[in-house]
Amino acid sequence: MTGYVPGRQFQNKTADRSGLPARSFVTGRSRSGAARTGPARPHQAPRTNQAPRITALGGGQGLSASLSALRRLTTDLTAVVTVADDGGSSGRLREELGVLPPGDLRKALAALCGDDEWGRTWSEVIQQRFTGSGELGGHAVGNLLIVALWEKLGDPVAALDWVGRLLNVQGRVLPMSAVPLDIEAVVRGHDPAYPAELAAVRGQASVAVTPGTVQSVRLVPDEPPAVPEAVTAVREADWVVLGPGSWFTSVLPHLLVPDLVKALVETRARRLLTLNLAPQPGETEGFTPQRHLEVIADHAPALAVDAILVDERAVTGGAFGQADLAGLEKAAERMGAALVLGRVARTDGTPRHDPELLAAAYDRIFRTHGRIGPWR
Repeated sequence: MTGYVPGRQFQNKTADRSGLPARSFVTGRSRSGAARTGPARPHQAPRTNQAPRITALGGGQGLSASLSALRRLTTDLTAVVTVADDGGSSGRLREELGVLPPGDLRKALAALCGDDEWGRTWSEVIQQRFTGSGELGGHAVGNLLIVALWEKLGDPVAALDWVGRLLNVQGRVLPMSAVPLDIEAVVRGHDPAYPAELAAVRGQASVAVTPGTVQSVRLVPDEPPAVPEAVTAVREADWVVLGPGSWFTSVLPHLLVPDLVKALVETRARRLLTLNLAPQPGETEGFTPQRHLEVIADHAPALAVDAILVDERAVTGGAFGQADLAGLEKAAERMGAALVLGRVARTDGTPRHDPELLAAAYDRIFRTHGRIGPWR
């Protein structure tokens, strides 16, 4: 693991594997077109001789990728994780015991494990699934460990802290809410026989595989309470990172928790949005990169962003096709953001982020788009 060293830039031999520096399209306008003023976007004062304090929001594999990169830059790292999963092992435990779905929390913990023998071993252990067709079949060891501590301690945050101590993770993992949530989506063409018809589809697992086009999502129950520690982590961060991940079921849910989105709007931290590498079958099939940004703006119109990270190859003939860069720049401008193009995908052709390339891209953004501390 490449750790933080005060006064030194993040260095990694893979940082320049892209062959070219990240390109930025810097904008700073509000949705109305007016220039943003300082008081509307107060930012965190510098903190002397400290690594950046970063809070990452999301769920599933997308958040895991982001955390794997961010832990290379700082140990002052908090993951705020969605709690709406209703499939697989998490769904079974949630239905049987009435607990939060532990799967995305487990993945975040695994991503924060160290690169030493202890960290690698525990990361593999908590991800290990029982085989067979019995009652344990398909359950992940980490899910059972987390639920056991929840039952023993009666406090989801304290229990996750205990698991983090056992695994010696580099950071902290929090649920975004202390109550299990459901996702309900409005989908056009969920029934292929009626492609123009709108239907309500409930459950993260169902939304993720709908053959239709998701129009919007909401949480059930409405206006769920946020975990106070998650709100504090957003408000006290230097940078808040949102995405990548399943757009409607992992990224957007954070913007539907009132106290959490209020903290995101009011925080003095700078905000970074990481775009996916490809449209996701079911959730965002056929979406352009700018459509992803428009969805964020539709669900949280008061939220402004400082930088948006996009993989250059994904939008220049990759998974998104030959994207309209001018349209993407305008969509970023409407969010008040600088559009940053870099190379952050793995080179094996799969739509997955490379942790080291992503870390290098994050580091460049943290240093060049509004320094808020003298750690460089």
